[in-house]
This record gives sequence, C-alpha cells and structure tokens, in this order.
Amino acid sequence: MTIDKATAARVAHLARIRVEDAQLEPLAADLGKILDFMEQLGEVDVEGVEPMTSVTPMALKRRKDEVTDGGIQDKVLANAPDARDGFFTVPKVVE
Repeated sequence: MTIDKATAARVAHLARIRVEDAQLEPLAADLGKILDFMEQLGEVDVEGVEPMTSVTPMALKRRKDEVTDGGIQDKVLANAPDARDGFFTVPKVVE
C-alpha cells in the first residue's frame, strides 16, 4: 500500500508529532511498509489456534474467592485520627 506525503502529514498531525517536510517522504514509505506487513498478517490462517497470554505455557495463580474482613482491623484503624467501636469516626456533615 502506498501512502502519500499528505496522508503522512495528517497521521503525524493526528499523533501530535512534529515532522519536518524533508522527513515526510521517508515517513510515508515507512507507514506503507507497516501497512503491507499488516496485510501479510491478515493472510495467515489462524483457524483453530487458541489465544495466548504468553509464549510459554503457564497457569495463572488462583485463590479462593471468599469474603474476609482482612484480619488487620487494628492496623487499619491505627491510622485513623478518631476511631470508635472498630469503625472510623468522622464529623457529621449533614444536618
């Protein structure tokens, strides 16, 4: 695919990068090569290929999905300027 200088200038403007006029022709050529490569990738048959999260087989670590109180209530409330009966105490803001 060929990209002209005007399209390269527009892409640079949209990407918010400044490109000198002398650099627009090489930029257009590079963008054309990138689009050609993307077309080649589109021709690859990926039917039946599982999506991957890594190039090496691995299993993600899992934990039980259970609700807990964290077990550190005292440590959390130690940071509070005012705590009563196991809760943060804040000033009343609504009358």
